[in-house]
Amino acid sequence: MERWRHEVLGLFRIVVGFLFATHGAAALFGVLGVAKIEPMVWPGWWASVIQAVGGLSVMLGLGTRYAALLCSGSMAYAYFTVHQKDALLPVQNGGEKAALFAFAFLLIAFLGSGAWALESSLQRNRELVATAD
Repeated sequence: MERWRHEVLGLFRIVVGFLFATHGAAALFGVLGVAKIEPMVWPGWWASVIQAVGGLSVMLGLGTRYAALLCSGSMAYAYFTVHQKDALLPVQNGGEKAALFAFAFLLIAFLGSGAWALESSLQRNRELVATAD
């Protein structure tokens, strides 16, 4: 199992980032059966921007740790300000997605991007250029 750790982490990052990005894009553009959110309205529109841009960044593996930490924080904020007031447990207050995304992104922030991240490719290119000089 340890042999595939890097690839499984990369796949996890890509899937979680994709799901989060589509969640945000659906609200921003009013697609996929979701009503379009009013621009610049706090906190919903800003959360959707974080979801779309942060999810895309995590999915592509570009600034992964920082984007994942921002995404995790936004979902923790959503959980405690939107869901927690209705009931204690996520199953009672409808906050399962927020809790799962918060912890999934926290895991990515701590473990890194795994395989197939653009930041890894960019780093290798910089190292090749530096050694060529």
